[in-house]
This record gives sequence, C-alpha cells and structure tokens, in this order.
Amino acid sequence: MQQFLSHVQNFLWGPGMLVLLLGTGLWLSWKSRFFQLHGWRTILRRTFGSLRKSAASADSAGSAPALTQFQTFSAALAAAMGTGNIIGVAGALCLGGAGAIFWMWISALLGMMLTYAENVLAVRYAGTRPDGSAVRGPMAYLRFGLGSRVLPFLYAVFCILASFGMGNMTQSSAISTLLQDAFPLPVWGIAAGIAVLLGCILLRGVRGAGSVLQWLMPLLAAGYMLAALAVILRHSAALPEAFRAIFRGAFGMRAVGGGISGAMLRSAIETGLRRGIFSNEAGLGSSALVHAGSDSKDASLQGLWSMTEVALDTLVCCTLTALALLTSGAAQTGLSDTEQIVAAFSGIFGSFAPQIMAVVTALFAFCTMIGWCCCGEQAVHYLLGARGLLPYRLMFCAAAGAGAVIALPTVWALSDIANGLMALPNLLGLLLLCRHAGLEKLISRSRRNPAPQ
Repeated sequence: MQQFLSHVQNFLWGPGMLVLLLGTGLWLSWKSRFFQLHGWRTILRRTFGSLRKSAASADSAGSAPALTQFQTFSAALAAAMGTGNIIGVAGALCLGGAGAIFWMWISALLGMMLTYAENVLAVRYAGTRPDGSAVRGPMAYLRFGLGSRVLPFLYAVFCILASFGMGNMTQSSAISTLLQDAFPLPVWGIAAGIAVLLGCILLRGVRGAGSVLQWLMPLLAAGYMLAALAVILRHSAALPEAFRAIFRGAFGMRAVGGGISGAMLRSAIETGLRRGIFSNEAGLGSSALVHAGSDSKDASLQGLWSMTEVALDTLVCCTLTALALLTSGAAQTGLSDTEQIVAAFSGIFGSFAPQIMAVVTALFAFCTMIGWCCCGEQAVHYLLGARGLLPYRLMFCAAAGAGAVIALPTVWALSDIANGLMALPNLLGLLLLCRHAGLEKLISRSRRNPAPQ
C-alpha cells in the first residue's frame, strides 16, 4: 500500500505538476506585465498602509462571523508559514544545494500572481446557492465561474483530507518529535496538550482562531526573522560567498574549476521549485479559503494581501533561514536538517539553542494547524453547511492528538496526494477564468499608484 501511494505521490508531484503550477503563474505574470516585480509601492500602500483605515463592515448574512483583514492575513500566513520555512529550507540545501534557494525565489515570484488571481476570483464569484448557503473561496469560482458542480465538490473533499493530513497530523507529529528531542516530555502528554490547547482555540469559532493568530503569528514570525538576521550579521563576512553559492548552484556551475553540472542543475531546480511550492502553497487555493472569511469585499485588496503573504513566507523568511545556514557554515556540516538549524542558531542562543529552536518551530507548526483548520472549515461549510463545523473542529482536535503519537509515512503520502488533487481543479479554474482576475486593472492601478482605499 505504501509503495503504491508513493508512486501516486511521485507521479502527481512530478514534472507535469511543476510545469502546470509554474506555467500558470508565468502566464498570469505575463498578463499582469509582471506586476509583482514593479508594483511593490502599490502593494505596500494598499495592504499595510490600509491598516490605518477602519475595516469594512462585515457582510455576514448566512455565514460565520467575519474576520478583520489583518486576522485573515495572519491566518493565511500561518497556514503557509510553518516548519517548511525552517527545517524545510535546511532540507532543500541538503538535497539541492545552495542553488535551490534561487529556484525557491522563482516559485515565490510566480506564486504571487497565482494567489492574487485566486483571491480576486474568489471574491468576484462569491455567492449563494438556492438554499441560501454561502459559497466562497475556490469553490465559488469553480461553481459560479465555470458552472461546474463536480469540481467544487471534489476540491472541497480534497481540501478536508489535506487539512487533516498536511495541515494537522503531520504538523502535530513534527511538534511531538521536536519537543521530545529537546525536553524530557512524555509523548502522551504532548499529544494531550496539543489536542486540548487546539480545542480551547478552535471551539471558540473563527473569531477565536483569528484573535490568537493576529498577535501570535506576527510576533512569532518577527522574532524568528530577527534571530535569523542576527545570525547573518554575526557572520556577515561570509554573506558575499553565500550569494555566490546560491547563484552558482542555481545554474549548475561548479565552485571549483568552473564548468556546468547537469545533475547539479536539475537537483537545484527540482528541489527549489518543489520546496517553494510546498512552502507558500500558491496554486492550491488555501489563501483564498482563508480570505473568504474576511470582512472586506474588495477583491483587489484581498489579492494584494495574499501577495504579501507569499513574499513574506518565501522571499523573506525562507531566504533568511538559508542565509543563516550558509553564512554560519551549518549547511556544510553534513548534519541532519534539524541539527543544522540548531548549529546555526547556537552562536546567538548558546547551549539553549536546541530548546529555543524546538519551541519556535513547534509554535510555527501549531499556527499552521490553526490556519489549515480555517481552510478546512470553508470546505466543510460548502459540503455540509454550518451544522458540520462543530463536528469538524472536534475531529480536527482528535486527529491532532493522534498525529503526535502514531507513525505517519502513509499520512504524509496521502497528504501530498490530497494537496496535489486540490491544485488540479484550482489551476483549471485560474486558467479558464484568468480574463476575469482583474490583471489589466492591476496594471492601470499600479501606474496611478493610488493611496489606500
């Protein structure tokens, strides 16, 4: 069974999926004249600059209470930013070398337009079914944009499966492993603690999740990035060589003797693109699922917020992790991914580095679980209505406890498959509806460079 799942997993996430994801991102980037490269002033003014304005009033008729714009930003960032930004980057360096980081940047730049289109289309096609139930997120543009009933149903099913797998049990397993390695804690105690703490947050509903993430996620991300920056500054003399290694490795160029290695180039490209996609989740529709709960109905604003999430996740956080590992020399030690992280940060945290990094990484994973629960709730609401939310939250908490104590090779494989199956209908919707994603309007808005609305 495990071997069959591995074959399906490798086929689904093979070169075809990479070409489909990145090709769609490239097409949308071309249509927007690569807005993500020149529109930063507009993006920052309309996102973080708009926080000075009062939030739009929620239109919550027939739906759950709306989140503020910053709460949805924090929740979407939490769903994407997790262990992949720390341990995953170390793993990318091990598998693909320093050049993999360059291709992670490429995946992020293309992914920014994927998430923009997802969110614009989700807001534009948000509507209600004949029974009065709200349809939001990717299900909205698959249902009302493409006129399909099968595609949004399949997407919702795959999303729920992914939320229990990649968004839940694999995260709780990582938390359990990290805390057991750093502290003398019993596994059952960790499992119970995760389930209870998660329940205390999730059973309060979407507002409870949003209120926790809006203060925990920014503090956690800022604290980690400042620590990584401290490591880089401590070894600043090695920074030029780190960038040289990234650009040499990106194109398969050998550090000694020149020449180009085809194997090195292929490894860097495949590893960087895969890890970048898994890090920011662009193309899966998860960002649009979280932003569906926002109180803002400004489609372009939702899209711009999602672009900042991808940029912070991969272009900023993953890059800081990579530079910390490269400049400190931890990436060249041959240690495991978690050991590399500890070695890199031991220069500023000393003997407490194992414990501190275990707690930080575990908190990232915990935030990911909360963010993915928000994604899963949108899918559950589409399939079962509001009556399905409480049972889903209870099952989500129970699965988190189970994930901390059981072996997960099959769960990992199923999670990857579910994520890939989420991407297929979502990308089909983006390609067929891209003319309605407001890309031309985005270009004109960038030229005018308006103030926040």
